Amino acid sequence: MSGPLLEVEGLKVHFPVGKTLWKPGATVRAVEDVSFTLEKGEVLGLVGESGSGKTTLGRSILRLVEPTGGVVRYDGQDVTAAGPAELRALRSKMQIIFQDPYASLNPRMSVRDILGEALMLHGVGSRADRGARITALLERVGLPGWAADRFPHEFSGGQRQRIGIARALSVGPGFIVADEPVSALDVSIQAQIVNLLSDLRRDLGLSLLFIGHDLSVIEYLCNRVLVLYLGRVMETAPVGPLYTRPRHPYTRALLDAAPVAAPGGQRERIVLTGDIPSPLAPPSGCVFRTRCPFAMPACAEAVPALREVAPGHSVACLRADEIDLASR
Repeated sequence: MSGPLLEVEGLKVHFPVGKTLWKPGATVRAVEDVSFTLEKGEVLGLVGESGSGKTTLGRSILRLVEPTGGVVRYDGQDVTAAGPAELRALRSKMQIIFQDPYASLNPRMSVRDILGEALMLHGVGSRADRGARITALLERVGLPGWAADRFPHEFSGGQRQRIGIARALSVGPGFIVADEPVSALDVSIQAQIVNLLSDLRRDLGLSLLFIGHDLSVIEYLCNRVLVLYLGRVMETAPVGPLYTRPRHPYTRALLDAAPVAAPGGQRERIVLTGDIPSPLAPPSGCVFRTRCPFAMPACAEAVPALREVAPGHSVACLRADEIDLASR
C-alpha cells in the first residue's frame, strides 16, 4: 500500500431530532466536515470537551454510526460505500475498544465465549485451535489463560478492559479506535493500560485513533493530535509543536486546564467560561467564537478554513498569525 492507511475526507454526521407529523424537527450537527489521515503504525490523539463529537467521529469511521456525508477510506477501500459483505470483511481490519469496560462485555458470557464469538464470526482459525488462540490473546494483554473460563463480573475494571482489548485484537486488525479506554479506571490502572496499548502498537504495528481527555496521556502515547470543538477540527499538529506552541485559543485553553505538577512562571491563562453551545444551533462563522477571548466581528461571518501554518501543523483560526499562544 502507498499513502495513508486511513483517509477521512469531509466527514459529516447529522442526527434529525424532534420530527413529528406537525413539525419538521431540527438537526444535530455532531460532526461537520472533518478531514484527516492516519499512517500505518501511527497514533492520532483526538481531544475536546464532552459534547465535541469525539465518540461520534470515531464510531462513524467504523460505520457503527452511519455518516451523513464524506468519505472514509481504509487501505484504499471506500468504507462509506461498502456493502454488507465488504463491511463485514472490513470489521476484521478496523476494531474498537469501548470506554466502559463494565457495559461493553456481555455478563452472561464467559471470556472464552466472548473471544470465541469474535473468532467464529470472522472465521479466524479452526474450531480446534481457537482455544489456544484465546489463551494466547489473554496472555498477550497480561491475563492468565485460566481467565477464559470466568465471567466478566469476576474481574476488576482494569482486567475487563484488558479483555476488551483482547477482543479487539482477536481478529487481527490493523486499525483500532480506542474510545476513552482509560477514563473509567483508577489512575494507576490507567498507566498500565496505556503502556499496554503502547506495547501493542509497537509490537503489532497497529494504528490507533486514541480518544481521550487526559492531555498527559495523549502527549505520552500519541504522535499527532486533532483538536475537535462542536464537531469541527480546530487544530491538528504533531504532539511537540501542539503542546509547546498551540495556534488556536481553544487548544491553549485545553492545555491551560490540564493540571501540572510544577507550573512555571506567572503567564496569563485562558480560562473558558460557559458551556459548549448546542449542536442544534451552532454559532455562525467560527463555532468557538462565543467563548473565545480573541474573537472579533469577522469571526461571525464565515467558517475559518483549516490552513497549514507550519509543516504538518494546521489551524482553523482567523487570528492564528496575530496572537502568541505559546504554552511552554
